[in-house]
Amino acid sequence: MEWHITDAQSLAIIDSEIGDHVFSPAEYEIVRRVIYATCDFEYKSLLNFSERALQSAAGALAARTTIIVDVPMVQVGIANDIQNTFANPVFCSFEAVNESQNKKTRAASGTEVLAKRYPEGIFIVGQAQTALSTLVELIEAEEIKPALIIATPPGFIDVDMIKEGLRESLVPNIMIEGRKGNAVVAAAIVDGLVDLAWQAYGLEGNIGNG
Repeated sequence: MEWHITDAQSLAIIDSEIGDHVFSPAEYEIVRRVIYATCDFEYKSLLNFSERALQSAAGALAARTTIIVDVPMVQVGIANDIQNTFANPVFCSFEAVNESQNKKTRAASGTEVLAKRYPEGIFIVGQAQTALSTLVELIEAEEIKPALIIATPPGFIDVDMIKEGLRESLVPNIMIEGRKGNAVVAAAIVDGLVDLAWQAYGLEGNIGNG
């Protein structure tokens, strides 16, 4: 991401106001990106990283693992950084099918189709809770083994149970606890992960114009 002076000033404000935390430097970079994108400091206590989530993310990005997103807003939000760095293929579940199938939402139906096609992909669920539920079901059935899942969908019904299923799956993940979340949060997490991975692998070039 190419930073403007106002971006740096905003991040400095976050650094001065965030207070004590237990995040590693890399995790903190993700947290501050989310807070910057939302102006919501509550995400400091909601963002959760599974063990080795960042290492798995960096390795999968560098290996140009296929990325599956649930809705077009996430795809648009990450496209520039991805195209200007690792150039991973990116597919959108919502656009993978023309209509919902088997009484599932369109995002969930598309997620099932793409997950079975790319069982070891990176999955980003920013908006559709039904897409996350579908992924957890496929993991439990041992049909897929994702490299990473980013889960930030908002939700009221069964959201804690679905996220607990993801946590118990031991799949590397970054998720928002509780009801809050949206596609903007997901894109901010990916933005931070891409920048960190690009630096970690010693690659040079334009990281994007976000």
